[in-house]
Amino acid sequence: MVEKTYELNDIVQMKKAHPCGENRWKIIRMGADIRIKCEGCGHSVMIPRKKFESKLKKIVEKSEEE
Repeated sequence: MVEKTYELNDIVQMKKAHPCGENRWKIIRMGADIRIKCEGCGHSVMIPRKKFESKLKKIVEKSEEE
């Protein structure tokens, strides 16, 4: 399995859309848990890293910071 590499401030697409209809999320915190923020309504959700990796569909935009 190819490991997806994601970093802080990346915009990602999850397998299921948020109830507001948006499917783009921004990673705002990383650790054992990952906090993502909906780009549509601004709601943030914290989920365990393992669950996040299984629900991640693709990385839409990489962060511009290096």
